[in-house]
Order: sequence, then structure tokens, then C-alpha cells
Amino acid sequence: MKPTTNVKQLLKSKAEGQPVTLMGWVRTNRGNKHVRFLAVNDGSCQASIQVVAETQGIDAELLKRATTGSCVGIQGVLVPSQGQGQAVEIKAQELRVLGDADPEEYPLQKKGHSMEFLREIAHLRPRTNTFGAIFRIRHALSFAIHKYFNDNGFCYVHTPIITGSDAEGAGAMFRVSTLDAAKPPMRPDGHVDFSQDFFGKETNLTVSGQLEAELAAMGLGLVYTFGPTFRAENSNTPRHLAEFWMIEPEMAFYDIHDNMDLAEDFLKYLVLYALENCADDLEFLGQMYDKELLDRLHFVVENPFRRITYTEAVEILLASGQKFEYPVAWGNDLQAEHERYLVEKHFQCPVTVTGYPKGIKAFYMKLNEDGRTVRAMDVLFPKIGEIIGGSQREEDLETLRGRVAEMGIPEKDMWWYLDTRRWGTCPHSGFGLGFERLVMFITGMANIRDVIPFPRTPKNAEF
Repeated sequence: MKPTTNVKQLLKSKAEGQPVTLMGWVRTNRGNKHVRFLAVNDGSCQASIQVVAETQGIDAELLKRATTGSCVGIQGVLVPSQGQGQAVEIKAQELRVLGDADPEEYPLQKKGHSMEFLREIAHLRPRTNTFGAIFRIRHALSFAIHKYFNDNGFCYVHTPIITGSDAEGAGAMFRVSTLDAAKPPMRPDGHVDFSQDFFGKETNLTVSGQLEAELAAMGLGLVYTFGPTFRAENSNTPRHLAEFWMIEPEMAFYDIHDNMDLAEDFLKYLVLYALENCADDLEFLGQMYDKELLDRLHFVVENPFRRITYTEAVEILLASGQKFEYPVAWGNDLQAEHERYLVEKHFQCPVTVTGYPKGIKAFYMKLNEDGRTVRAMDVLFPKIGEIIGGSQREEDLETLRGRVAEMGIPEKDMWWYLDTRRWGTCPHSGFGLGFERLVMFITGMANIRDVIPFPRTPKNAEF
């Protein structure tokens, strides 16, 4: 018994009377001793299809085994539905139970489950309506990202996951080593001798593919990365993961204004793609979790983002009269509460902030003429805060060397990066978009752990 079509295709079909074979999981089994009505879902869409099984033609013991959570294979005929909600249903001629699910023990019964409970059984989450919707949207957005860049002339570059550099200068990295953790080789000065490690030096999981993408942009022009990145921050907030996915385009010959234009166009494209291709799933999530979701998504697509400087942002926050948990002062980084105030209350639209103080931004960002600020840009979204962070990169060799020294980064470790400024340098820009934060915004989910199949957080590497 092989499946010939899926639920999504069947529900759109008008070929009534055609023989069909379907495999999927039972959501509900109701009826009486004469006829049973099975709702079967195969993950292809939000809806289930009704299967009508008359006990006169189907073994009653098999029908008893087709409980919620069980996996079944059905052969039958597609017929007009006698009930409401869908145009067709399947009249079963043969039923096989491919996998039993004990109704007394199966965790996902037909009732509401808390998100916290579902995180504890993440191996079963994809079977629920909520997570089926989220993961289908996540898939659609992944495809849309590659389509956008491909259609706009970008080259997809695979940057390394294992790296010897810290692109962000934050130091919160996961070490990669083959040395004996209990008895590592030691140098005379008492430090671990990483020259005896697999790579002959200290290495970590990457926090960003940006630096390597910049190298590729210096020869390919327009490039992007899309892959996993890692931060060893001991943070349990609803906005942080230890393993997450980043989209990072790098563009030769783009200045900060070109960078902002691309970021805005890219975000609007992705939101519109979701609206056009994930309508049923978005409608379900909007009804269940966030009544304003669809309106918010349409608003982002239909309105220009507001652009302000960091200095203007600080002035707005200071004049707001709001009591913030974190102090507002020129030179301090903007916190999520500040970002959300700007977006949700003051401007009531997405905001792009530029011209941050150099002391709170990375070494590679281009220094402005005032010597105090850099050509950074952060795109702020409602409910999320910062969703994109980027900048025009510093292309001048001596200025970049000075910034490396200021940040205390050993120049010998960055020789390859500095070389791109030594030979054939050019203005260039780029940004990073946290994929999970994008999925949070588009699905309306409040916790980042609920938009990735198997979240990695402090003290949690289950599944």
C-alpha cells in the first residue's frame, strides 16, 4: 500500500469517485457500531480529511485500534462530503493500522496542551495543529530566503561552522576540542597546549558567518549565508537560543543606504511570501494565539519603515516620560524595551536605527566622520525588537587596524580579514537576520523555543 496523494491535494480535488490511497495519523475516531468517522492528517496541511468507515465492510477490531495518534493506511474512494467544512471525504474500502498508539498512554489527546508541556515532548510536537503550522511556515520561509537571493543575483556561500575567530568579539562561544578534558596537555606557563589539539589551535563553534562571507563578496560581489550559529550565553529569556539559524548577506559596493533598502525589501518579501503561501496556517495561528497577527503582517508589507539615528532614538526615549527598567543615556545600548517603545508606541511601524556609538558596536563597522559613531543599522519590529543588525563595513586598512587594536583583538589572528583591505578593497555592507526571530514575528509566537523543532538552551540539549 503506497500513498498516491496527500490530504492537501485531496481536499482541493474535484475528481469525485476516484480511487485513493492515503497514509497518515488519526486525530479523532468517532461514530457508532455501524459507522466510524476518522479524521486523518498527514502533515501536508492544517486540515484533516474525514474517512468514513462502515463496520459492515471494515474489520471492527481494526477500527478499534485506529485511535488518536495511531498511524493508518486507507484505500477507498473520494466522494462528496455529507457534512460541513470540506467538499470531499474518503469512503474507506480497506484499512490497515501501521502503528498503534495506546489511548491510555498517548500524550497528545484531543484537548488543549500548554506550550511548556509540549516542549517536554518536542519529539511529538510536529503532530499538533500548532506546531504543524509553525514548521510548515518555517519551511516556506526557508525556501523564500533562497528564492529571494537567487532571483536577485546572490551567490549562496557555505561558511564554516568551526572557526578560530570570534566575529562578534563577545567571547561567548562553544569550544571544539578533541583533547582529553580530564588531562589536557599543558604548556610550561600552566595553560592548555592547544597546539596539540586537532586543528593545532583553539577553535569554537561559529557565532556568525559574516567575516567569511565578506571574503567571498570581495570576489563574487553579492553573497549570502544561511546556516546554524551558536552562542554560549547563559540566557533563559524567550528571545535567546544557544543554537539558532542566521541569514547573512554581504554586498560589495553597497553603502549603508543600499544596505537599509535591501533589508527592508527582503523583510517585506518574506512576510508577503508567508501571507500568500501559508494562509491557512497563519489564519489558524491568528485565531488561536494572536488576533492581530494578520493585520500586523499586512501593515509591515504595506508601509515604509521609519529611519532615525541612534541619537534621535535616545532623545525620543528620554522625552517619553516612560519608566524603563534599563537606563536611557547616549552611549548605552538600546534594550528590547526601548526598541519596542519606539516601534509599538512612538512610531507604530518598523524602525531602522543608524549611527550607533562605536563603543557598543563591533570592530568591523565603518567609522563615521564624527569619530564617535559607526554606520550601523538595526531594524526593529513590533513584539520582537531588533530583528536585523548590520552595517557598512570598514574598508580602510589603517582605520580597521586601529579598531582591532582598540577592541583588544590580536591582529595576527585577523591577518586574512585585514588582507581584503590591503588588496583591492571596496565599500561593502551586510546584515544578519535571526531566522527564529523572523519566524516568531510571522507566526505570532511569544517564545523562541516554539519556532525551532528542537531548541538548545542552558541545561537543555534533549532530543
